[in-house]
Amino acid sequence: MSIQFRLLKTGYRNATFNMAFDEILIKKIKTGKSLPVLRFYGWKPQAVSIGYFQSLKSEIDEEKAKELAIDIVRRQTGGGAVFHADEITYSIHIPLDLNLVAVNILESYKKICGAIIKGLKNLKINAEFAPLNDILVNGQKISGNAQTRKQGIILQHGTILKSVDVDKMFEILKVPNEKLKGKLISDVKQRVTSISQHCANKYSFDDVVEALTSGFVSEFTNVDFVDSFLTDEEEQDVLNLAKEKYSKNNWNYMR
Repeated sequence: MSIQFRLLKTGYRNATFNMAFDEILIKKIKTGKSLPVLRFYGWKPQAVSIGYFQSLKSEIDEEKAKELAIDIVRRQTGGGAVFHADEITYSIHIPLDLNLVAVNILESYKKICGAIIKGLKNLKINAEFAPLNDILVNGQKISGNAQTRKQGIILQHGTILKSVDVDKMFEILKVPNEKLKGKLISDVKQRVTSISQHCANKYSFDDVVEALTSGFVSEFTNVDFVDSFLTDEEEQDVLNLAKEKYSKNNWNYMR
């Protein structure tokens, strides 16, 4: 018997909405008000998310971000600062008691990232898992992923780059030594890649989401991903949490 998941495609939303939605879903799944969820989304306006344990003031040039109309938000998950521009982001909420992924963190990353790898293969891109939480194409990073576990639920989210603007990214990220900035930019350009660099076709956001969805269907063979929509109640709950938490200084400047 297959396990049902909601498949949500929420399109382009702002940074506080995207972060609040992941938290709201954990609560709703835990209390039985929602099935587990696989969600695909984008960011509008562009944004930078900082890891839970990072210092916003240390990592981000706030004035430059404001000048470029780039939102800033703190994630629930760890890791480094991520610039969200031309990408597809996914999040998946998996109750541990469903036994769909291993309790072991590395193995759980490998399983979920395996779905992304199969999705990229649908776009004729051969990728591989690089522990702990990256996906590489020919040794270059095309996807970064992060995970947290709360109330018995694994939340993993990650980005799949359609294209990448390293120069713009470094306009808003602070670097310890400005003299080394040029070298850092050059190094990142060599280490990071995107779908557009490996595909002759110009895939749309929806094209990539469709390919990735197929990847999850192939990887999680005992799950039935059912098209779903954001309810009016969920939308209001997310908007409230975005306003009360993710847009507040006491969250974003907590470190």
